[in-house]
Amino acid sequence: MSAPATRTVEVRGEPGYAVHVGPDALAHLTAHAREGRRVLLVVQPGRAQLAAQAAAVLADAGARPVVVEVPDAEAAKTAQVLESLWRRLGQEGFTRDDLVVGVGGGAVTDLAGFVAATWLRGVESVLLPTSLLGVVDAAVGGKTGINTPEGKNLVGAFHPPRAVLCDPAWLASMPRADYVSGLAEVVKAGFIADPVILDLVEADPVAAGDPTAAPGLAVELITRAVRVKAEVVAADLREASLREILNYGHTFGHAVEQVEDYRWRHGDAVAVGMVFVAELAHRAGLVDQALLERHRTVLGSLGLPTAYPGPDRWEELRTAMARDKKSRGSTLRFVALEGLASPTRLEAPDEALLREAYEAVRRPR
Repeated sequence: MSAPATRTVEVRGEPGYAVHVGPDALAHLTAHAREGRRVLLVVQPGRAQLAAQAAAVLADAGARPVVVEVPDAEAAKTAQVLESLWRRLGQEGFTRDDLVVGVGGGAVTDLAGFVAATWLRGVESVLLPTSLLGVVDAAVGGKTGINTPEGKNLVGAFHPPRAVLCDPAWLASMPRADYVSGLAEVVKAGFIADPVILDLVEADPVAAGDPTAAPGLAVELITRAVRVKAEVVAADLREASLREILNYGHTFGHAVEQVEDYRWRHGDAVAVGMVFVAELAHRAGLVDQALLERHRTVLGSLGLPTAYPGPDRWEELRTAMARDKKSRGSTLRFVALEGLASPTRLEAPDEALLREAYEAVRRPR
């Protein structure tokens, strides 16, 4: 079977940029190289081979690549690592005409984007996400940031990249559980905006859960999820209103992550969060039983959790949800559905309904 064609999603805005998904994605890096341009490649451990390929593409186009490896995962997103990259930029004499490239998962693209946002008040960046969550979530939308001891992403800036490049082959080395966890964000895009995503998963959940089994399916699912996010962020870059719909399932999901001291994968928590809010929306008369059950069947077919069993932790979860960024004062607000691909906001739901929805997700099915 021939390799799938590389697909491009245009993200409108000032500036607009393109997301290239497919086997020829790396070739698009040449468009951002020019003679003598300095390029800092911020690289996640384990991605040296891809970084070397990117550096070779840049060098062949006349650019001057500098490769710097940073710590893995969230350990990269610290003020200390940020300062070390600033110093390297200064030592190398980077100017506003130069470029930062992030190679790695969402933590590295967050860091690289923030380095670009803050050096000389803003230089261009190109992101090469190597995790599914990285390409469908972290790298698209212009959010950048680092962590502090007080919390995640408390220091950051909106700084859209010049391009995002992703070859699904770069995702093949991911542990399957991590790839499947990332699919929760893809499925979320299906429920809030693009039901074809759900149809594709239901047609072959085994292939959907393995980027090497059907590369064309991986390109299709990723492209569709990216397009959903691109259309939303183009209309609401700074998360004033519409962009909240991308948080479908996240209110309860983030609460689970906090209560579990972040031992749960993000996508796993979001999967349960989507089931919770579907249960809540069903009890509030917004969605029917069939749509509620479709949440469980689609997520479950991929091996994602659809329940949060165990001891009663409702009080802890309720407290965590009250700190959600969508809350206004004491009013709890959820992104919910009032039909497939029809998101809405559910404000101040009755406490009894909240508890009923929680009890429903405590019971594995």
